[in-house]
Amino acid sequence: MYSAFRTSTIVIALLTTPVIADEHLKVCADPNNLPFSDSAGEGYENRIASVLADELGMKLDYVWWPQRRGVVSDALNEGVCDLIAGIGDVPGVLLTYPPYYRSTYAFVTRRDGPIIDGFDDPQLRTLRVGVQLIGQDGVNTPPATALAQRGIINNVAGYLVVGDYSQANPPARIIDAVAAGDIDVAIAWGPLAGYFAAKETPPLAVRPLPEQFDGPALPMAFDISMGLRLDEGALRLRIERAINRRKTDIDAILAEYQVPRLDRSSR
Repeated sequence: MYSAFRTSTIVIALLTTPVIADEHLKVCADPNNLPFSDSAGEGYENRIASVLADELGMKLDYVWWPQRRGVVSDALNEGVCDLIAGIGDVPGVLLTYPPYYRSTYAFVTRRDGPIIDGFDDPQLRTLRVGVQLIGQDGVNTPPATALAQRGIINNVAGYLVVGDYSQANPPARIIDAVAAGDIDVAIAWGPLAGYFAAKETPPLAVRPLPEQFDGPALPMAFDISMGLRLDEGALRLRIERAINRRKTDIDAILAEYQVPRLDRSSR
């Protein structure tokens, strides 16, 4: 009983500690990665971070770090920043809970293009299909793996998530390819698909994948949280409370950016 009382007392103290006026919240973010973040602060993770900093009474400072492998180990764990917004389950990272949204991959086509029902749709064997690849070594994303497991390979083109960093928003090239007619369907991460599909002329059709898993073990949907160092438990508690208090604002930002949702706001 003493242990439980002591733990409760510590938690209450952490949650009621007065905010220090000159506290800074250092956030690692990519300066060229809309719709998530950019150096102008126009991404939805920029805006959510701003909402949280405002709620906490903290000054928001950015550490601009291109989306590359090592951002967690080299930036977060080495203390370069306090927080990385918008990440999934990463070993060795303290994640805010519950996640502030859950999204999935999506099919993107032209408005007059094919309607795809899932990975077993026979149209995927003959259409020109674009999938996202991760890293310069072309590591497969879940959709690329799902297609390969079905032998759908020869009609598939890969688009790097990192891409040509000299261009604005390199991950958007897969959506541009649909609009240009270079491919018939793209299978892209939902937040990126929703945002850039709405900006094409004319806007493209976005259909979130109907299943959250392909088979028993290949996930297509992911919970998204804020990531902190393992020794930042007190800060995590404060951020979780801020997320809860400003949930309406956060949901409105995600809706404005056309983020497909599988959590509460999608029902």
